[in-house]
Amino acid sequence: MGEGSIRSEAIPRHIAVIMDGNGRWAEERGLARTDGHHAGVDTVRKIVRAARDLGVSWLTLFAFSSENWNRPKLEVDELMKLPEEFFESELPDAIENGIRIRMIGNRDRLPSHVLSTLDEAIEATRGNSSMRLTFALSYGGRGEIVAAVHRLLQDYDLGKLDPDSLDEDRFAEYLDHPELPDVDLLIRTGGERRVSNFLLWQLAYAEILVTDIMWPDFDREDLEAAILDYQSRERRYGKISAQVRGEGGSAS
Repeated sequence: MGEGSIRSEAIPRHIAVIMDGNGRWAEERGLARTDGHHAGVDTVRKIVRAARDLGVSWLTLFAFSSENWNRPKLEVDELMKLPEEFFESELPDAIENGIRIRMIGNRDRLPSHVLSTLDEAIEATRGNSSMRLTFALSYGGRGEIVAAVHRLLQDYDLGKLDPDSLDEDRFAEYLDHPELPDVDLLIRTGGERRVSNFLLWQLAYAEILVTDIMWPDFDREDLEAAILDYQSRERRYGKISAQVRGEGGSAS
């Protein structure tokens, strides 16, 4: 990872995190997998505060995927308790510090007690703007894109969409939260090297950092190290290095 001090002017605007390794962390300690998930909630608290302190504008956390519904019922039931566990202690802090809570994912599959907890947090923080904290729950990137196509086709049938006007920006307006910006830095804990159907549209130009650290052990220093590594990279967006440095040049 990068070394030195974090440059405040180059903080990634949008950090997304695949919070992996909770179950394995618990199993390595002879604990139930659900104990790992509860430990992961403590890490969420720490990383949200650290990201806010560092000046991150958007933080998106992959809390529960559309595929996670296939896990054992006991584990799923415990996972569905975590939003209440988190917001019971953290909602007042979010309100006080200007954090706006958001959610992306399939609401239809979530239990009513989870939805009521989320909706309360979303409404209570609606006017906040210092940082947007988005939880991806019952979420899949392919599902989001398919849902966007359905909404697009409905507008086309109603005569609200001119096909000739359709470009990437116009299509993005049909995503779950059109205002969610592209991801600058994707962090995946737990060592797995895949994106797991997460924010497939928004990850197009993300810098990706994978760490073997399990999510319950990930802390502020690890977040800072990830940001330093991000700041050490050259983001070219298809250009060559000389163009990025303002030296001109052409691709060969």
